[in-house]
Amino acid sequence: MSRVAIVRALVLVSALLAWTGCKKDESSTTTPAVSGDPVLLLEAGAEPRAPLRYKIAEGTITKSNMDFTMATLATTDDAAALSVVPGVRLHIVSGPAMATDDGVKFEVNVAKAEAAVPQGLDPEVAEELRQSAAVLDDVGGTVEMNDRGMTLSAELNDRAKSPDIPLRLLMMIVNARTTLSRVVLPAEPVGLGARWEARKEIELYGFKVEQVDSYTLVERVGDEIKLNVTVTQNALPQTVDFPEDGLAISVEEMTANANGEIILNLNALESDAAAAGEAKDKLSVTGQGGSEKIEVSEAFEIRMTNTTAFE
Repeated sequence: MSRVAIVRALVLVSALLAWTGCKKDESSTTTPAVSGDPVLLLEAGAEPRAPLRYKIAEGTITKSNMDFTMATLATTDDAAALSVVPGVRLHIVSGPAMATDDGVKFEVNVAKAEAAVPQGLDPEVAEELRQSAAVLDDVGGTVEMNDRGMTLSAELNDRAKSPDIPLRLLMMIVNARTTLSRVVLPAEPVGLGARWEARKEIELYGFKVEQVDSYTLVERVGDEIKLNVTVTQNALPQTVDFPEDGLAISVEEMTANANGEIILNLNALESDAAAAGEAKDKLSVTGQGGSEKIEVSEAFEIRMTNTTAFE
């Protein structure tokens, strides 16, 4: 395999990992019941304190937009490959909510996906961007969560399991939503200034990455709360073989960081949120033509807007 081919293959794999992965169970068709408590309360915050719980009424439907951009650059000593996802907006409909014994169950569907087409862009290129975004139309699934936001089960719909859906984007959507849109809440009563962590292990294509979502309660007005969020990812040194591609990829360093803000409505199925971050990877790729050291840099921005009130 040529060096350029190795770099291109690396982009396709490593770009999936930097804040775009998802929990192993969520990348399959179903997610089993939650085992253990993923939340660690670091500080209870000021008095008065009260439990934070979702209160989703039967029949609730929440509409939202999800906007994202992402760029990944992989380089070696004599080659480079760039993977860019231009601005894409997803119009998402969640609900109607159905009460279950353990919480609520609801469908999540991308009603429409649109590409941000710069003015003056070549018409053929513009149409390619529109078609690339449109493949996400009707992607969705069914989610069941409890009143703390913990996912009890999840199943992708047939469209989401289609081979023409870009796995990288699908995983980004799932992980971003579990981090920003459905925040996992602490079991204990909390007040302003409370801090907690939600941990999960991401596994994709054999790579294992530890993710920590850290939240700080900044404001609360009734059932609406404002949170600051920090997301960190870190992977221990590991090697994964890709026999079909004739590749073995070893991780020397794999980290990612993101910061953002969330306006969480405990009565809704979607949040207002924004986050931006970057990732840095150092890897060694071994192919038929030898070994190559590769560095990967990624930058991304994600914004979610609850649009229900505007319709």
